[in-house]
Amino acid sequence: MTENILVTGGTGVLGRHVVDRLAKAGHPARVLSRTRGPHIGDLKTGAGLGLALDGVDTVIHLASDPRDASADVEAARRLIALTPPKTHLVYVSIVGVDRHPYTYYRHKHEVERLIESSGLPYTVLRTTQFHNLLVLMLGKLAKSKVLPVPAGTAFQPVEVTEVAERLVELALGTPAGRVPDMGGPEIASAAELARTYLRVTGGRGLVIPLPIPGRIAAAFRRGVHLAPDHPDGRGTFTDFVSVAAGRSGYEAGAEGR
Repeated sequence: MTENILVTGGTGVLGRHVVDRLAKAGHPARVLSRTRGPHIGDLKTGAGLGLALDGVDTVIHLASDPRDASADVEAARRLIALTPPKTHLVYVSIVGVDRHPYTYYRHKHEVERLIESSGLPYTVLRTTQFHNLLVLMLGKLAKSKVLPVPAGTAFQPVEVTEVAERLVELALGTPAGRVPDMGGPEIASAAELARTYLRVTGGRGLVIPLPIPGRIAAAFRRGVHLAPDHPDGRGTFTDFVSVAAGRSGYEAGAEGR
């Protein structure tokens, strides 16, 4: 069967699920890798990208690195420049990137703009934070007897597998431009999420909401990153922690948000 879909970031937290669901749907994907596999390519240098893109009609761009957000923009430029015309480019972004001062979010928005002006048929899906990221953060905090969390800040975490399902649906459909945001089923304060984490995992600790100064914290308090009109997810944070409680170690991954 022809592999006509290329997935960047296909080994990440989200990418693994996307690749798996594509295969189950009868659409095995090429997974771009810098070091292994038949489709070796480097988004940072462009090496091997042309060959990896040869013959594809859909690219699902998931690769991202919050530690070097500016590199994401350059990687997107290289990917767009080498992507064949008429190829459907699918991109996952984050709710509120056009209104948030957080540097990583600003760069995600810049990638959105590059895609929109590329001339390629595209689909962009913005989602809220994944459960994985919050569990990673709370797991680290729970090692102490005191869990400081940002006061007045809420989150709307979404199940990564459900985001993967939506992305596969979009990738197999026609280009739709910017589609409606996707959020988790519940909005809860950081303190509520921390207490839920402790209760479900059997942990002990004192949750202390702390006021955080600065523009970034203020944007989170305003709920710029929330999608209250799109509680599309089904799996709750409690559900996720309950399943993950027996595992050791949590990985946010490159696109953990």
